[in-house]
Amino acid sequence: MIRQATTFRVAFLVLAALAAAGLGARFSGAQNAPDYAALVAGPDRSEADRTADKRRDPVKILAFSGVRTGMRLLDIGAGAGYSTELMARAVGPTGAVYAQNPTDLGERAKGVFEARMKTPVMKNVTVLWRNFDDPLPADVGNLDLITFLFYYHDTAYMQVDRAMMNRKLLAALKPGASLVIADHSSKAGEGVSVARTLHRIEESVLRREVEAAGFKLVAEGDFWRQPSDPRDFSPNRPTGPVDEFVLRFEKAR
Repeated sequence: MIRQATTFRVAFLVLAALAAAGLGARFSGAQNAPDYAALVAGPDRSEADRTADKRRDPVKILAFSGVRTGMRLLDIGAGAGYSTELMARAVGPTGAVYAQNPTDLGERAKGVFEARMKTPVMKNVTVLWRNFDDPLPADVGNLDLITFLFYYHDTAYMQVDRAMMNRKLLAALKPGASLVIADHSSKAGEGVSVARTLHRIEESVLRREVEAAGFKLVAEGDFWRQPSDPRDFSPNRPTGPVDEFVLRFEKAR
């Protein structure tokens, strides 16, 4: 398979061009590209999230994902809800976000997430306390987008059937819809062996697993790449820049 790489700049320009041409809405009910920078600058966002912005630079992942007003999406592995809230702001009151977390989510993250859910901006969010390999109720599907940010590696050491998980994610999407995954890079050849100790995963292994479910890789973002990262420490306790990959997969039309 030919590797189809794209930088954030290319992805952003393509999205902007599509929006300008009125073609950006591949998905029913999702007509408008939000002003991502304005969403991130919202005065009601927490100071903790603004601090995280300095590390995450969220405008880039919002643009790369192509999230639009009115979309219905799943944020799998929502954690404390940082990305969930950003997606909720992007889809707006006419959209819907499903936020999945495992039932054994850590107490600290769970507390932050539950407090976040009490804020007005999360009114369009439905919380799902479910296993990763059964992330959605049977009556939820036909989604426009799935985001899976910095949590895929955790499923490698949890009791998760990742092949089943990926098949169910594929089934939950509309034809032509996207799955966006970001994670911390491990060294070549490490596979999933350092998923628990270093919270990293080998990019090529993740890609093979997702493609095996029937997804097609359509774009890569290099905006979180850090080539100087020796990949020998945990991003939870960083000693330097962390190399992170971002991949967008698509369900066949």
